[in-house]
Amino acid sequence: MPEPAFQDFYPENVAHCYGCGRLNERGLRIQTRWEGEETVTRFRPRPEHTAIPGFVYGGLLASLVDCHGTGTAAAAMYRQEGRPMDSLPAFRFVTASLHVDYLRPTPLDAELEIRGRVKEIKGRRVIVEATVSAGGVATVRGEVVAVQMPESFNPSA
Repeated sequence: MPEPAFQDFYPENVAHCYGCGRLNERGLRIQTRWEGEETVTRFRPRPEHTAIPGFVYGGLLASLVDCHGTGTAAAAMYRQEGRPMDSLPAFRFVTASLHVDYLRPTPLDAELEIRGRVKEIKGRRVIVEATVSAGGVATVRGEVVAVQMPESFNPSA
């Protein structure tokens, strides 16, 4: 059985995101884990993720980069602090900026691999670079500037 994903540690009150929330039954429910100094998410697109027949909708790809980036930011902050991911207070991040470059069409019939690297941690901000690949070919590159979630987003914390 694989180790728990970063998203498995999100507190219930912030685990409803369409892309990464484990409590969103209709969401993507991505699962991100460390592989050395990189983070990895694997995702298989479904037919409803079609842009044109045979290829993935760009908005889905941006969502994958986005949620992979915020999950990586949380895990990186825990790692930097030397804390386990189930320790409190929880680190939870939201997107301040998302940049996505589409390098080539992404096939719908392939498992996608999203790999991330932490570019910078500065205070409450983490910058993550991510690449989406299909069959070992990079199709998307992105950068997420993630910031720690403001308390106003989480009044029950």
